[in-house]
Amino acid sequence: MILAPEAQIEDFTARGWWGTDTLDDVFRRNAEASPQRLAVADPPNRADIDGQAPRRLTYAELDHEVAQCATALLNLGLSKDDVVAVQLPNCVELLVVFLACWRLGLIVSPMPVQWRAHELGDVLGFVRAKAIVTTSQIRGHDHAAMLAEVASGLTPRPHLIVTDKTTWPVADGAAVADHMGHYPADANDAATICWTSGTEARPKGVPRSHNHWLVAGVACGDAAAIADGDRILMPFPLINMAAIGGILMPWFMCGGSLILHHPFDVPVFLRQLVEEKIAYTVAPPAILTMLLKEEKLLASLNLKSLRSVGSGSAALSPWMVKTWQETYGISVINIFGSNEGTCLISGPSDVPDPEDRANFFPRFGVEGLTWPARISGWIETKLVDLQTGATITEAGKPGELLLKGATVFAGYFRAGDGGPDGAIDADGFFHTGDVFEISGEGDRFYRFVERAKDIIIRGGMNISPGEIDGLLAAHPKVAEAAVIGVPDDVMGERICAVVVPKAGETLTFNELRAFLQTQNIAAYKLPERLEFTDALPRNPLGKVLRRFLREKISPPL
Repeated sequence: MILAPEAQIEDFTARGWWGTDTLDDVFRRNAEASPQRLAVADPPNRADIDGQAPRRLTYAELDHEVAQCATALLNLGLSKDDVVAVQLPNCVELLVVFLACWRLGLIVSPMPVQWRAHELGDVLGFVRAKAIVTTSQIRGHDHAAMLAEVASGLTPRPHLIVTDKTTWPVADGAAVADHMGHYPADANDAATICWTSGTEARPKGVPRSHNHWLVAGVACGDAAAIADGDRILMPFPLINMAAIGGILMPWFMCGGSLILHHPFDVPVFLRQLVEEKIAYTVAPPAILTMLLKEEKLLASLNLKSLRSVGSGSAALSPWMVKTWQETYGISVINIFGSNEGTCLISGPSDVPDPEDRANFFPRFGVEGLTWPARISGWIETKLVDLQTGATITEAGKPGELLLKGATVFAGYFRAGDGGPDGAIDADGFFHTGDVFEISGEGDRFYRFVERAKDIIIRGGMNISPGEIDGLLAAHPKVAEAAVIGVPDDVMGERICAVVVPKAGETLTFNELRAFLQTQNIAAYKLPERLEFTDALPRNPLGKVLRRFLREKISPPL
């Protein structure tokens, strides 16, 4: 499934931004070069997550399991461009499935483990998945039974693979090679369809090609100064840009060791940093700040191998970035990205001053400004006025960030076919919905101001408020309701439901949550606060003005 226009492929290939390697090509080269090097390791507490014993595989062992899994997928009749949905925690089998799909030219669509029947039923049907891969239970929830029931309602019914109940067949190298010969994967084929919540109720499917992902690896690898054979710790779920682009792709680029972690657990995370001699990882800003305030704990840890940590999704404290660098010799990289291809990265080579790095992003892709990062010349960015659309060139004036180039996807999955409208204009610019302003010395930087869209970002998970609004509207005691994000030091934002009760009715917080739980939605989407109002503020077209609700609902949790 090649979605990028042919002229764009020819242009970007001629410029050297895109190549001909697939992710499987890169992986197999790494396996051939270092067959006995550790390729992937499970979380040490995996038994607490899905009941399975943790495993560690060399590149040779991982390549063998990939061949077995690819054989199993072929035996089910899957072929190039079929979609395989995956709902697994960060574990060895998750990586095996990703790599096997990419070897066969299949498209992986990873689903958060928190999703329940409400989210899964709609998305699996929309993406037309031919197979679903999961495990029996994750954190005590029976995912196999849930997905079997969901699959039974889909036409055609997808195959269900339960990893801990499945024995991979003997690898049939000849059959896999024959398939690859008849249906060769292309570097511009879609490799994944990830999901990002928008203002629509249904999440948006974001296809990204092998080239899109490898470019993300270059961007993050340059910023973090990833070196051959580095050991990389993956604490974010392998479902979106943060984990795939920010962690998995650097692993591809360096042929090192990928150490898995899930769910985020500070003691386990710290243990892995030390015991696995991690060179690069990512962590939320709140965790990095919290650790600095535990001076005795940090003093007891041997972090000599750790060179850099990526962070983002919330504002970075200049004090935090400066202290990690000047006291501990660890560079914190400020990352602002999205599944669609937003790629602003503030690394030490581009922004040496740590306090500037916390506040600013280089204005990549702006004529007259040059940067060490290769990605800076592979994209074009600009700010436009939110009302007029005019290009902004002066400092201090907020505008929406637009970008185009090697990182940007070709459009939402099935846009115009029951899916969400596209977000790429006639000039090829992706409209991010994020507001920045030109700032810093010499007007060389962007500074993030706010999100133009209403997305709630809780713990790095994007949540569509419109989806929850629609569910709340069905509550028998609710006249109307809207949810908003309220600031939180740990999670970034938490969900607050603002409700107009029906006349004569009273509603408790527990009643509200219990009602939503009957709708089988993910737990992270449940409101954590309830407020009442006489009426929701709306514009002349009837859209809820969440900005006014956020101003009214204070203080934060």
